[in-house]
Amino acid sequence: MSELHEIKKGQTGYGVLIENDGFMQISESLQNKKLIESINDGPDGWFVPKPFVVDAVLQKYGIKNANGRIYPEHVLKPEVEKYQRLIAEKMALGECNHPSDSTIDLGRISHNIVECHWEGHTLVGKLELNISEGFRKHGICSTFGDTCAQLMLQGWKIGISSRGVGEVKQRMGETYVESYELLAFDIVATPSTPGAYLSTDGAEPLRQYVESPESKSILDDKIDAIEKILKG
Repeated sequence: MSELHEIKKGQTGYGVLIENDGFMQISESLQNKKLIESINDGPDGWFVPKPFVVDAVLQKYGIKNANGRIYPEHVLKPEVEKYQRLIAEKMALGECNHPSDSTIDLGRISHNIVECHWEGHTLVGKLELNISEGFRKHGICSTFGDTCAQLMLQGWKIGISSRGVGEVKQRMGETYVESYELLAFDIVATPSTPGAYLSTDGAEPLRQYVESPESKSILDDKIDAIEKILKG
């Protein structure tokens, strides 16, 4: 599986699918608020919670993503159910930056997904960063989790990239994922969801992506358009 090629935007076929549509932000827990406040207090005020948990928007179904692909509900939801078993066994590991293959490099582990659930069409959850004692006590970065935590504390942009193996086909003028195996959620430099950026400066907090009750899938829109034409 590790020799499969990546299916790029606009391509069809079977291979590795990388989607950079998620983002993450520091959880609004008491411990993490204390962490943010301590940044302005100097070295004596340095505090890093254990565990260091952040919120994340992970994936969506029925909605065209940044690569122009649509993951149908019946394709994505069963894979998330399987992924829940990895979460329960503390094996839902992810890397800092995604490779273009289907293997997970233990030397690049930055986090572990600890919870995920559906909010409408959107998969949201929490991940725990792999923080070293050096970072926790002195702010020294020696793991990829340390690096990601430091970037977030600086207020820099952090995204989530889903990685899986599947088959992509053209149907009704749109690009659909017909089969899929979810492998991991990786941390990447640039989230492609508009406005999905981290804020830790105490100004207006950024909110997670929330769907409106009127949200529809691409297929629903096509059906509505066809019905309007038929009704004249």
